Amino acid sequence: MHEDQTDTPIIVGAGPAGLAAARVFVDHGLRPIILDESIRPGGQGTRRITPRLERYRSRIFGDAAAAMIERERRENTVLAACDYRPGTQVWGAMGDELSVVSEGGLATLRYRAAILATGAMDRILPLPGWTLPGAYTLGGSQIALKRDASFIGRTVVFAGSSPLLYLAAAQYLRAGGQVAAVLDTTPIPAKLRAFPRMATTGLGTLTEGVRLIQELRRAKVPIQMGVKLDAITGEDRVSGISYARANKQVRWLPCDAVGLGYGLQPEMQLAELMGAKFRFDPAFRQWFTMTEPDGQFAPNAWIAGDGAAIGGAAAAADSGALAAWSILEHQGLATPPKAEIARLIRRVARWRRFQRAMTMAFAPPVGKLSDLPDDTILCRCERVSIGNVREAVANQQGPVEVNRVKAITRCGMGRCQGRLCGGALGEITAALTGRSLEQAGRLRAQAPIRPLPAGAACTEDDA
Repeated sequence: MHEDQTDTPIIVGAGPAGLAAARVFVDHGLRPIILDESIRPGGQGTRRITPRLERYRSRIFGDAAAAMIERERRENTVLAACDYRPGTQVWGAMGDELSVVSEGGLATLRYRAAILATGAMDRILPLPGWTLPGAYTLGGSQIALKRDASFIGRTVVFAGSSPLLYLAAAQYLRAGGQVAAVLDTTPIPAKLRAFPRMATTGLGTLTEGVRLIQELRRAKVPIQMGVKLDAITGEDRVSGISYARANKQVRWLPCDAVGLGYGLQPEMQLAELMGAKFRFDPAFRQWFTMTEPDGQFAPNAWIAGDGAAIGGAAAAADSGALAAWSILEHQGLATPPKAEIARLIRRVARWRRFQRAMTMAFAPPVGKLSDLPDDTILCRCERVSIGNVREAVANQQGPVEVNRVKAITRCGMGRCQGRLCGGALGEITAALTGRSLEQAGRLRAQAPIRPLPAGAACTEDDA
Protein backbone atom coordinates (compact mmCIF):
# COMPACT_ATOMS: atom_id res chain seq x y z
CA MET A 1 0.00 0.00 0.00
CA HIS A 2 1.28 3.47 -0.83
CA GLU A 3 0.15 6.75 0.67
CA ASP A 4 0.67 10.05 -1.14
CA GLN A 5 3.04 12.61 0.30
CA THR A 6 1.55 14.37 3.28
CA ASP A 7 2.15 17.95 4.40
CA THR A 8 1.23 16.80 7.89
CA PRO A 9 4.26 16.27 10.12
CA ILE A 10 5.00 12.63 10.94
CA ILE A 11 6.20 11.67 14.42
CA VAL A 12 7.77 8.26 15.00
CA GLY A 13 7.30 7.32 18.65
CA ALA A 14 4.70 8.19 21.28
CA GLY A 15 7.00 8.66 24.25
CA PRO A 16 7.75 11.98 26.00
CA ALA A 17 9.53 13.49 22.98
CA GLY A 18 6.92 12.48 20.42
CA LEU A 19 3.97 13.56 22.56
CA ALA A 20 5.56 16.93 23.39
CA ALA A 21 6.12 17.56 19.67
CA ALA A 22 2.53 16.56 18.95
CA ARG A 23 1.27 19.01 21.55
CA VAL A 24 3.02 21.92 19.84
CA PHE A 25 1.56 20.92 16.47
CA VAL A 26 -1.96 20.52 17.87
CA ASP A 27 -1.74 23.91 19.56
CA HIS A 28 -1.12 25.38 16.09
CA GLY A 29 -4.06 23.68 14.44
CA LEU A 30 -2.22 20.72 12.88
CA ARG A 31 -3.14 17.04 13.11
CA PRO A 32 0.19 15.22 13.06
CA ILE A 33 0.54 11.54 12.27
CA ILE A 34 1.99 9.57 15.19
CA LEU A 35 3.42 6.13 14.41
CA ASP A 36 4.20 3.97 17.42
CA GLU A 37 5.05 0.27 17.56
CA SER A 38 3.50 -0.14 21.02
CA ILE A 39 -0.20 -0.55 21.42
CA ARG A 40 -0.27 2.01 24.24
CA PRO A 41 1.46 5.40 24.36
CA GLY A 42 4.09 6.43 26.85
CA GLY A 43 7.48 5.24 25.62
CA GLN A 44 9.82 3.11 27.75
CA GLY A 45 10.60 4.91 31.00
CA THR A 46 7.10 6.42 31.12
CA ARG A 47 5.37 3.25 29.93
CA ARG A 48 1.71 3.13 30.94
CA ILE A 49 0.57 0.36 33.23
CA THR A 50 -1.93 -2.30 32.30
CA PRO A 51 -5.47 -1.70 33.64
CA ARG A 52 -4.97 -4.81 35.78
CA LEU A 53 -2.48 -2.83 37.88
CA GLU A 54 -4.59 0.30 38.22
CA ARG A 55 -5.66 -0.37 41.81
CA TYR A 56 -2.00 -0.81 42.77
CA ARG A 57 -0.78 2.36 41.04
CA SER A 58 -0.28 4.36 44.25
CA ARG A 59 1.47 1.49 45.98
CA ILE A 60 3.93 0.89 43.12
CA PHE A 61 4.63 4.48 42.11
CA GLY A 62 4.14 6.29 45.41
CA ASP A 63 4.05 10.09 45.30
CA ALA A 64 4.47 10.03 41.51
CA ALA A 65 1.15 8.22 40.95
CA ALA A 66 -1.04 11.34 40.92
CA ALA A 67 1.31 13.16 38.54
CA MET A 68 1.28 10.09 36.25
CA ILE A 69 -2.52 10.17 36.05
CA GLU A 70 -2.54 13.87 35.21
CA ARG A 71 0.20 13.46 32.60
CA GLU A 72 -1.69 10.63 30.92
CA ARG A 73 -4.87 12.72 30.89
CA ARG A 74 -3.03 15.53 29.08
CA GLU A 75 -1.47 13.05 26.67
CA ASN A 76 -4.88 11.56 25.85
CA THR A 77 -6.18 15.02 24.99
CA VAL A 78 -3.31 15.52 22.56
CA LEU A 79 -3.65 12.05 21.04
CA ALA A 80 -7.34 12.60 20.39
CA ALA A 81 -6.39 15.52 18.15
CA CYS A 82 -3.77 13.49 16.22
CA ASP A 83 -3.80 10.77 13.59
CA TYR A 84 -2.49 8.28 16.14
CA ARG A 85 -1.51 4.87 14.77
CA PRO A 86 -0.48 2.44 17.54
CA GLY A 87 0.86 -0.97 16.65
CA THR A 88 2.66 0.53 13.65
CA GLN A 89 6.32 -0.27 13.15
CA VAL A 90 8.65 1.80 10.97
CA TRP A 91 11.14 -0.70 9.58
CA GLY A 92 12.94 1.28 6.87
CA ALA A 93 13.41 4.58 5.09
CA MET A 94 14.60 5.73 1.69
CA GLY A 95 14.60 9.27 0.37
CA ASP A 96 11.48 10.96 1.70
CA GLU A 97 9.63 7.71 2.36
CA LEU A 98 9.08 5.71 5.52
CA SER A 99 8.35 1.99 5.24
CA VAL A 100 5.84 0.84 7.84
CA VAL A 101 4.02 -2.32 8.81
CA SER A 102 0.86 -2.73 10.87
CA GLU A 103 -2.11 -5.08 11.07
CA GLY A 104 -3.15 -3.69 7.70
CA GLY A 105 0.10 -4.90 6.13
CA LEU A 106 2.94 -2.99 4.51
CA ALA A 107 2.67 0.68 3.59
CA THR A 108 4.86 3.58 2.47
CA LEU A 109 4.48 7.09 3.87
CA ARG A 110 6.04 10.06 2.10
CA TYR A 111 6.79 13.05 4.28
CA ARG A 112 7.80 16.68 4.11
CA ALA A 113 8.83 16.77 7.76
CA ALA A 114 9.42 13.91 10.19
CA ILE A 115 10.46 13.78 13.83
CA LEU A 116 12.12 10.63 15.13
CA ALA A 117 11.29 10.09 18.80
CA THR A 118 12.56 6.52 18.86
CA GLY A 119 14.00 6.60 22.38
CA ALA A 120 16.62 4.28 23.82
CA MET A 121 17.03 0.72 25.05
CA ASP A 122 19.15 -1.03 27.65
CA ARG A 123 22.85 -1.32 27.01
CA ILE A 124 23.87 -4.93 27.63
CA LEU A 125 27.29 -6.41 28.28
CA PRO A 126 27.65 -10.18 27.96
CA LEU A 127 28.69 -12.55 30.70
CA PRO A 128 28.49 -16.34 30.94
CA GLY A 129 24.86 -17.43 31.25
CA TRP A 130 23.26 -14.17 30.16
CA THR A 131 21.27 -15.98 27.44
CA LEU A 132 19.60 -18.41 29.88
CA PRO A 133 15.81 -18.29 30.21
CA GLY A 134 15.14 -16.06 33.20
CA ALA A 135 17.77 -13.46 32.26
CA TYR A 136 16.13 -10.20 31.14
CA THR A 137 17.14 -6.65 30.47
CA LEU A 138 16.19 -4.11 33.12
CA GLY A 139 13.74 -2.61 30.65
CA GLY A 140 12.28 -6.05 30.04
CA SER A 141 11.71 -6.49 33.76
CA GLN A 142 9.71 -3.27 33.83
CA ILE A 143 7.72 -4.21 30.73
CA ALA A 144 6.74 -7.45 32.46
CA LEU A 145 5.52 -5.49 35.47
CA LYS A 146 3.81 -2.52 33.78
CA ARG A 147 2.44 -4.12 30.63
CA ASP A 148 1.81 -7.69 31.77
CA ALA A 149 1.26 -7.30 35.53
CA SER A 150 3.83 -10.01 36.21
CA PHE A 151 7.34 -10.50 37.58
CA ILE A 152 10.23 -11.97 35.63
CA GLY A 153 10.72 -14.50 38.44
CA ARG A 154 9.85 -15.45 41.99
CA THR A 155 13.23 -14.34 43.36
CA VAL A 156 14.91 -11.62 41.30
CA VAL A 157 18.41 -10.12 41.28
CA PHE A 158 18.92 -6.77 39.56
CA ALA A 159 22.49 -6.50 38.32
CA GLY A 160 24.73 -4.24 36.24
CA SER A 161 25.40 -0.53 36.41
CA SER A 162 22.36 1.68 35.92
CA PRO A 163 20.12 3.94 38.00
CA LEU A 164 17.26 1.74 36.78
CA LEU A 165 18.62 -1.04 39.04
CA TYR A 166 17.23 0.73 42.08
CA LEU A 167 13.98 1.92 40.49
CA ALA A 168 13.11 -1.54 39.13
CA ALA A 169 13.98 -3.19 42.45
CA ALA A 170 11.84 -0.75 44.41
CA GLN A 171 8.86 -1.15 42.08
CA TYR A 172 9.08 -4.95 42.26
CA LEU A 173 9.26 -4.75 46.02
CA ARG A 174 6.23 -2.45 46.26
CA ALA A 175 4.24 -4.76 43.99
CA GLY A 176 4.92 -7.71 46.27
CA GLY A 177 7.90 -9.23 44.48
CA GLN A 178 10.93 -10.74 46.17
CA VAL A 179 14.22 -8.99 45.40
CA ALA A 180 17.21 -11.11 46.38
CA ALA A 181 19.79 -8.35 45.85
CA VAL A 182 20.94 -5.37 43.84
CA LEU A 183 24.44 -5.95 42.44
CA ASP A 184 25.95 -2.68 41.18
CA THR A 185 29.27 -3.02 39.36
CA THR A 186 30.34 0.61 39.84
CA PRO A 187 32.38 1.16 43.04
CA ILE A 188 31.29 3.63 45.71
CA PRO A 189 34.27 6.03 45.17
CA ALA A 190 33.18 6.56 41.55
CA LYS A 191 29.69 7.44 42.71
CA LEU A 192 31.02 9.87 45.29
CA ARG A 193 33.16 11.61 42.66
CA ALA A 194 30.09 12.05 40.47
CA PHE A 195 27.90 13.31 43.30
CA PRO A 196 28.81 17.06 43.15
CA ARG A 197 28.22 17.30 39.39
CA MET A 198 24.94 15.43 39.67
CA ALA A 199 23.81 17.68 42.51
CA THR A 200 24.41 20.87 40.52
CA THR A 201 22.61 19.69 37.39
CA GLY A 202 19.78 17.51 38.72
CA LEU A 203 19.40 17.69 42.50
CA GLY A 204 15.78 16.52 42.48
CA THR A 205 16.56 13.41 40.45
CA LEU A 206 19.63 12.70 42.57
CA THR A 207 17.56 13.02 45.75
CA GLU A 208 14.99 10.59 44.37
CA GLY A 209 17.75 8.09 43.62
CA VAL A 210 19.06 8.34 47.19
CA ARG A 211 15.53 7.78 48.50
CA LEU A 212 15.20 4.62 46.42
CA ILE A 213 18.41 3.21 47.92
CA GLN A 214 17.19 4.08 51.42
CA GLU A 215 13.85 2.40 50.72
CA LEU A 216 15.58 -0.79 49.63
CA ARG A 217 17.87 -0.78 52.63
CA ARG A 218 14.90 -0.32 54.99
CA ALA A 219 13.35 -3.38 53.34
CA LYS A 220 16.64 -5.21 54.01
CA VAL A 221 17.35 -5.80 50.33
CA PRO A 222 21.10 -6.49 50.05
CA ILE A 223 22.86 -3.82 47.97
CA GLN A 224 26.40 -4.57 46.84
CA MET A 225 28.42 -1.91 45.00
CA GLY A 226 31.70 -2.33 43.17
CA VAL A 227 31.12 -6.01 42.43
CA LYS A 228 32.42 -8.00 39.48
CA LEU A 229 29.71 -10.14 37.93
CA ASP A 230 31.13 -13.61 37.30
CA ALA A 231 28.30 -15.61 35.70
CA ILE A 232 24.58 -16.23 35.62
CA THR A 233 24.26 -19.90 36.47
CA GLY A 234 21.76 -22.61 35.63
CA GLU A 235 21.05 -25.56 33.37
CA ASP A 236 17.72 -25.04 31.60
CA ARG A 237 17.06 -21.64 33.22
CA VAL A 238 18.54 -19.24 35.75
CA SER A 239 19.27 -20.77 39.14
CA GLY A 240 21.59 -18.12 40.54
CA ILE A 241 24.29 -15.53 39.93
CA SER A 242 27.93 -15.53 41.03
CA TYR A 243 29.90 -12.37 41.70
CA ALA A 244 33.06 -11.19 43.39
CA ARG A 245 33.42 -8.35 45.86
CA ALA A 246 36.51 -6.25 46.48
CA ASN A 247 38.23 -9.12 48.31
CA LYS A 248 38.04 -11.17 45.05
CA GLN A 249 36.11 -13.96 46.80
CA VAL A 250 33.39 -15.31 44.50
CA ARG A 251 29.96 -15.66 46.04
CA TRP A 252 26.89 -17.38 44.67
CA LEU A 253 23.38 -16.06 45.19
CA PRO A 254 20.35 -18.23 44.40
CA CYS A 255 17.62 -16.66 42.25
CA ASP A 256 15.40 -17.66 39.35
CA ALA A 257 15.60 -14.42 37.36
CA VAL A 258 18.08 -11.62 36.69
CA GLY A 259 17.35 -8.12 35.42
CA LEU A 260 20.54 -6.95 33.70
CA GLY A 261 21.53 -3.54 32.34
CA TYR A 262 24.31 -0.98 31.99
CA GLY A 263 22.53 2.26 31.21
CA LEU A 264 20.89 3.22 27.93
CA GLN A 265 21.84 3.40 24.28
CA PRO A 266 19.98 5.42 21.63
CA GLU A 267 17.82 3.86 18.94
CA MET A 268 19.31 5.56 15.88
CA GLN A 269 19.14 2.96 13.10
CA LEU A 270 16.22 4.72 11.42
CA ALA A 271 18.03 8.06 11.62
CA GLU A 272 20.98 6.54 9.76
CA LEU A 273 18.71 5.33 6.96
CA MET A 274 17.33 8.89 6.74
CA GLY A 275 20.78 10.40 6.25
CA ALA A 276 22.12 11.06 9.74
CA LYS A 277 25.80 11.42 10.56
CA PHE A 278 27.20 10.38 13.92
CA ARG A 279 29.68 11.56 16.52
CA PHE A 280 31.50 9.52 19.12
CA ASP A 281 31.06 10.58 22.74
CA PRO A 282 33.97 9.35 24.92
CA ALA A 283 32.11 9.95 28.20
CA PHE A 284 29.21 7.70 27.22
CA ARG A 285 31.46 5.48 25.07
CA GLN A 286 28.70 5.59 22.47
CA TRP A 287 27.77 7.14 19.14
CA PHE A 288 25.12 9.85 18.96
CA THR A 289 23.35 11.51 16.05
CA MET A 290 24.84 14.83 14.91
CA THR A 291 22.10 17.46 15.02
CA GLU A 292 21.45 21.17 15.10
CA PRO A 293 20.33 22.54 18.50
CA ASP A 294 16.72 22.07 17.38
CA GLY A 295 17.27 18.41 16.53
CA GLN A 296 17.44 18.70 12.74
CA PHE A 297 19.83 16.19 11.15
CA ALA A 298 18.69 16.14 7.51
CA PRO A 299 16.76 18.57 5.26
CA ASN A 300 13.33 17.22 6.25
CA ALA A 301 14.16 15.19 9.34
CA TRP A 302 14.56 15.90 13.04
CA ILE A 303 15.35 13.67 16.02
CA ALA A 304 14.39 14.27 19.65
CA GLY A 305 14.71 12.59 23.01
CA ASP A 306 17.03 9.78 24.00
CA GLY A 307 17.27 8.67 20.38
CA ALA A 308 19.41 11.75 19.81
CA ALA A 309 21.36 11.82 23.09
CA ILE A 310 20.65 10.33 26.50
CA GLY A 311 18.91 12.91 28.67
CA GLY A 312 15.88 11.36 30.33
CA ALA A 313 12.16 12.08 30.06
CA ALA A 314 12.32 15.82 30.82
CA ALA A 315 15.00 16.47 28.20
CA ALA A 316 13.07 14.30 25.75
CA ALA A 317 9.91 16.37 26.14
CA ASP A 318 11.78 19.67 25.74
CA SER A 319 13.71 18.47 22.71
CA GLY A 320 10.48 17.22 21.14
CA ALA A 321 8.94 20.65 21.54
CA LEU A 322 12.07 22.23 20.03
CA ALA A 323 11.85 20.00 16.97
CA ALA A 324 8.17 20.81 16.46
CA TRP A 325 8.79 24.55 16.71
CA SER A 326 11.59 24.22 14.17
CA ILE A 327 9.28 22.48 11.69
CA LEU A 328 6.61 25.13 12.13
CA GLU A 329 9.21 27.77 11.33
CA HIS A 330 10.57 25.87 8.31
CA GLN A 331 7.07 25.51 6.90
CA GLY A 332 6.23 29.15 7.54
CA LEU A 333 3.40 28.29 9.90
CA ALA A 334 4.61 30.04 13.05
CA THR A 335 7.43 32.15 14.42
CA PRO A 336 8.96 30.46 17.46
CA PRO A 337 9.07 32.66 20.58
CA LYS A 338 12.75 33.38 21.13
CA ALA A 339 12.56 33.34 24.93
CA GLU A 340 10.79 29.97 24.95
CA ILE A 341 13.24 28.43 22.49
CA ALA A 342 16.21 29.67 24.53
CA ARG A 343 14.64 28.21 27.69
CA LEU A 344 14.07 24.84 26.05
CA ILE A 345 17.65 24.69 24.74
CA ARG A 346 19.01 25.50 28.21
CA ARG A 347 16.85 22.85 29.86
CA VAL A 348 17.82 20.15 27.37
CA ALA A 349 21.50 20.98 27.82
CA ARG A 350 21.19 20.88 31.62
CA TRP A 351 19.47 17.48 31.68
CA ARG A 352 22.00 16.03 29.28
CA ARG A 353 24.80 17.36 31.50
CA PHE A 354 23.18 15.52 34.40
CA GLN A 355 23.15 12.29 32.39
CA ARG A 356 26.81 12.87 31.52
CA ALA A 357 27.59 13.16 35.23
CA MET A 358 25.71 9.92 35.84
CA THR A 359 28.05 8.12 33.46
CA MET A 360 30.66 8.48 36.21
CA ALA A 361 28.32 7.09 38.86
CA PHE A 362 27.22 4.18 36.67
CA ALA A 363 30.20 3.46 34.44
CA PRO A 364 29.90 0.09 32.66
CA PRO A 365 32.80 -2.29 33.38
CA VAL A 366 33.87 -2.53 29.75
CA GLY A 367 37.49 -3.30 30.67
CA LYS A 368 36.44 -6.78 31.83
CA LEU A 369 34.95 -7.84 28.49
CA SER A 370 38.20 -8.97 26.89
CA ASP A 371 38.79 -11.31 29.85
CA LEU A 372 35.60 -13.31 29.32
CA PRO A 373 35.92 -17.02 28.39
CA ASP A 374 35.92 -17.97 24.71
CA ASP A 375 32.60 -19.80 24.96
CA THR A 376 30.72 -16.77 26.27
CA ILE A 377 27.96 -15.88 23.82
CA LEU A 378 28.29 -12.36 22.43
CA CYS A 379 25.61 -12.35 19.71
CA ARG A 380 22.68 -14.40 20.95
CA CYS A 381 20.74 -14.10 17.68
CA GLU A 382 23.47 -15.79 15.61
CA ARG A 383 25.13 -17.73 18.47
CA VAL A 384 28.48 -15.98 17.97
CA SER A 385 30.88 -16.42 20.87
CA ILE A 386 33.64 -14.14 22.07
CA GLY A 387 36.06 -16.85 20.95
CA ASN A 388 34.69 -16.53 17.40
CA VAL A 389 35.40 -12.80 17.51
CA ARG A 390 38.90 -13.33 18.89
CA GLU A 391 39.65 -15.76 16.07
CA ALA A 392 38.26 -13.42 13.40
CA VAL A 393 40.33 -10.48 14.66
CA ALA A 394 43.50 -12.57 14.95
CA ASN A 395 43.20 -13.74 11.33
CA GLN A 396 42.80 -10.25 9.87
CA GLN A 397 45.59 -8.10 8.55
CA GLY A 398 45.53 -4.32 8.57
CA PRO A 399 43.04 -2.12 10.47
CA VAL A 400 40.08 -4.06 11.83
CA GLU A 401 36.70 -2.47 12.56
CA VAL A 402 33.39 -3.87 13.72
CA ASN A 403 31.72 -4.17 10.31
CA ARG A 404 34.55 -6.41 9.04
CA VAL A 405 34.18 -8.58 12.14
CA LYS A 406 30.42 -8.67 11.56
CA ALA A 407 30.91 -9.85 7.96
CA ILE A 408 33.21 -12.68 9.09
CA THR A 409 31.33 -13.88 12.18
CA ARG A 410 27.71 -12.77 11.52
CA CYS A 411 27.80 -10.98 14.88
CA GLY A 412 25.03 -8.37 14.67
CA MET A 413 23.24 -9.92 11.68
CA GLY A 414 20.36 -11.42 13.68
CA ARG A 415 16.88 -10.24 14.49
CA CYS A 416 18.04 -7.51 16.90
CA GLN A 417 20.38 -6.05 14.23
CA GLY A 418 23.21 -5.62 16.71
CA ARG A 419 21.24 -3.73 19.34
CA LEU A 420 22.26 -6.14 22.09
CA CYS A 421 25.75 -7.06 20.93
CA GLY A 422 26.96 -4.05 18.91
CA GLY A 423 28.34 -2.01 21.79
CA ALA A 424 30.16 -4.96 23.33
CA LEU A 425 31.50 -5.99 19.90
CA GLY A 426 33.04 -2.53 19.58
CA GLU A 427 34.63 -2.71 23.02
CA ILE A 428 36.07 -6.19 22.40
CA THR A 429 37.34 -5.31 18.91
CA ALA A 430 39.05 -2.21 20.29
CA ALA A 431 40.67 -4.16 23.14
CA LEU A 432 41.89 -6.95 20.85
CA THR A 433 43.38 -4.58 18.27
CA GLY A 434 44.79 -1.97 20.63
CA ARG A 435 42.75 0.73 18.89
CA SER A 436 40.39 3.26 20.43
CA LEU A 437 36.68 2.49 20.64
CA GLU A 438 36.06 5.30 18.15
CA GLN A 439 38.51 3.71 15.69
CA ALA A 440 36.78 0.34 16.11
CA GLY A 441 33.72 2.00 14.60
CA ARG A 442 30.00 1.29 14.86
CA LEU A 443 27.74 -1.21 13.17
CA ARG A 444 26.01 0.27 10.13
CA ALA A 445 22.22 0.11 10.01
CA GLN A 446 20.28 -1.56 7.25
CA ALA A 447 16.62 -2.22 6.57
CA PRO A 448 14.64 -3.87 7.93
CA ILE A 449 15.81 -2.41 11.23
CA ARG A 450 13.40 -4.77 13.00
CA PRO A 451 12.03 -8.16 11.96
CA LEU A 452 8.91 -8.11 9.80
CA PRO A 453 5.97 -10.45 10.47
CA ALA A 454 5.95 -13.39 8.04
CA GLY A 455 2.52 -12.46 6.70
CA ALA A 456 3.12 -8.73 6.45
CA ALA A 457 3.27 -8.68 2.66
CA CYS A 458 -0.10 -10.41 2.27
CA THR A 459 -2.98 -8.22 1.10
CA GLU A 460 -6.68 -8.97 1.41
CA ASP A 461 -6.61 -10.19 -2.20
CA ASP A 462 -3.79 -12.62 -1.33
CA ALA A 463 -5.52 -14.05 1.71
